[in-house]
Amino acid sequence: MTNESSMPNNADQPNRWIETAIRFRFLLLLIVLILLILGWPIARNLKFDQSIESLFAPRDSHLLDYLESKQLFGGDEFVIFAYIDEELMKDETHISNKSAQKIRQLVNQLGDIPGVNKQSTQNLVDALKFPFRLGRVKKLVKSILVGDDDKTTAIVLRLIPEQESPIKRAETIQQIRDLAKLQKVKVYVAGEPVQVHDMFRFVEEDGKTLFVVSLSLLGLVIFIMFRNLRWVALPLLVVVAAIICTEAILVLFNTKLSMVSSMLNSLVTIIGIATVTHFTVHFREKRARLPRQEAFSQTFRELLPPVFWTSLTTAVGFLALMSSEITPIRSFSLMMSLATILVLVATFAILPGGILAGRYLPDPGIAPYEKHLIRFLEQLSGWIFLHSKWLIFGFVAIVVVAVFGLFRLQVETDFSKNFRKSSSIVQSLDFIEERLGGAGSWEINFPAPSSEEALTEEYLDRVRKLATELREQLGTDDDASLTKVTVFTDAYDIPPKIFLYNTTQKRLAVLKENQPEFVSNLWNVEQGRMRIVLRAFERQPAAEKLELIESVERIAREEFPQAKATGLFVLLAYLIDNLLRDQLVSFAIAGIGIGLMMTIALRNFRIGLISLIPNIFPIVVLVGGMGWLGITINIATAMIASVSLGLTIDFSIHYLFAYQRSRRKGVSVTQAIEETSRHVGRALVFSNIALIVGFSVLTLSHFVPLIYFGILVSIAMLGGLVGNLVLLPLLLQRIDHDENG
Repeated sequence: MTNESSMPNNADQPNRWIETAIRFRFLLLLIVLILLILGWPIARNLKFDQSIESLFAPRDSHLLDYLESKQLFGGDEFVIFAYIDEELMKDETHISNKSAQKIRQLVNQLGDIPGVNKQSTQNLVDALKFPFRLGRVKKLVKSILVGDDDKTTAIVLRLIPEQESPIKRAETIQQIRDLAKLQKVKVYVAGEPVQVHDMFRFVEEDGKTLFVVSLSLLGLVIFIMFRNLRWVALPLLVVVAAIICTEAILVLFNTKLSMVSSMLNSLVTIIGIATVTHFTVHFREKRARLPRQEAFSQTFRELLPPVFWTSLTTAVGFLALMSSEITPIRSFSLMMSLATILVLVATFAILPGGILAGRYLPDPGIAPYEKHLIRFLEQLSGWIFLHSKWLIFGFVAIVVVAVFGLFRLQVETDFSKNFRKSSSIVQSLDFIEERLGGAGSWEINFPAPSSEEALTEEYLDRVRKLATELREQLGTDDDASLTKVTVFTDAYDIPPKIFLYNTTQKRLAVLKENQPEFVSNLWNVEQGRMRIVLRAFERQPAAEKLELIESVERIAREEFPQAKATGLFVLLAYLIDNLLRDQLVSFAIAGIGIGLMMTIALRNFRIGLISLIPNIFPIVVLVGGMGWLGITINIATAMIASVSLGLTIDFSIHYLFAYQRSRRKGVSVTQAIEETSRHVGRALVFSNIALIVGFSVLTLSHFVPLIYFGILVSIAMLGGLVGNLVLLPLLLQRIDHDENG
């Protein structure tokens, strides 16, 4: 038998907190209701940070290069308004009058939209107003303002920086789209600001809508399991109370939600529903032989320790994310740690009054097929012991296969993969990719003369040479190539070298007169920096993007050693890599922290250590399976390991505390495992069903990473259930048996 001195004696220790909670249960319930009334209007003011910069560490080199470029060249916040005009070109270099009139009309209408920089609008009519060499001008704007088919045209809008715009960015984009819908032809609206806006909009909208849907669906599932409205209302009240209080505190501390923390409500729902489900099942068992208040008191005495340690270990798991250098992940870490503790507080404050209120309270009902579940769990224990060697061999084999899958993981940087194929943003991106040379716009910038007088032919020759090398070495028809290289000398060389344009100042004057934005877009004279604007296909694997970026930098640095590649295309290519690298570190820290917490909670080093194995097992198998199946790591799934470990460890805590209670009664290891699996196993299965149903709602999201997150966390939770009902008993049998000879 296990040494009792190594076991916590929580069940037999008088708990004044529990007695106080029962005595003042109605006062506690009243306090919760008052806090909800006060916190609700505050919580509604919680803001959502929609800047892509927020997803990077403040000192990240790629972010700093991006911000520097925005300061130097005004930021490439371009929106592309593209469509097909069958009568676009009258001949090789002239637009038909009807098409030109249509473009001018659209330019005026788009320029009147607040938030659009009207002076910076680019269009084919203005481009072909150049006084000479229209063939070269058209070549310059090809794949930007006109497609290779001479039928596709685009109006490129530059947006005013959001902090300077008279209206919100979302309203500007919506008005552009509204104008597009009014046209007789199909108009495609794309561009990096639109993509980023849609990404954050879907996350924010889905976060609110899916929370309501999942809460309602979970309420229905709980009602089916326990057949009583009060037992539906209690877990939902715990969840809502924890969320409102968390959000109100965040508002008071001026903290914003980010894309990372948008899943806050879903995760709090998981923790709250799982916690109350354990209380419900345990209380129902006690009610079979005890009066209501005594049954509740014993339930609280037995479950409060594991619930307390569950909250702490989950909080430790999320606090491990503080190791990240990315501010939103650190804030998400604090948010979830706070919310986890508030679930514990809400449970302690709500359940006594909620369960004991009223003279006649129907007990939770028997769930459908529960008797079959009990029989299955009883048989499962015997089957595990009978086939223990084969099961351990099977678990080890699965882990080995999964580990090899980890080396096959790939990162997803195709921005369009974040959205459903039917969405307007994906259709627009497809159109731009197919007809206008790709939607990935970025740059390579390098030192330049800081005055027009210092702009020499020798320097311009170096720029021409770099552009030529980029086009020759990287400009192919392959997806992983540059589809467009726009360089200052392309326009500078258009005026013929006659006496009217024989000096730098005269040639620059022509450019400024005919294309006022061209020079400033590519050369910041005051700061002495020039750039070459590049275009590439957005829809390509991360490895090919990163290889292309590195190739551009390598070629550019041969001519200009201080050259730097940057732009949103570059930022997004490195985004998931940064998140994934942070998560590997935080997962290791979470594992160590949770292992220590489990050792302290269980007062047994070996049992505390093995408690991690059933929870790490499904995560390794899940992530390794993603590698074998070719499921890429995206914005949401990059956090799957840390989040899953913090959630599935709850199963182990409840199982091990119940196991130790049985062992203190003097029963054998085998009997203790059978008893624990039969009683706690039910609660684990019920909470798992509820959680998987709740997460299944994420499949309705417009944002594909959230869909993957919902599915993969559900699989991880199911794997955690298997690990704790099959693998944990196997380990306990060997460890406990070994300890006692």
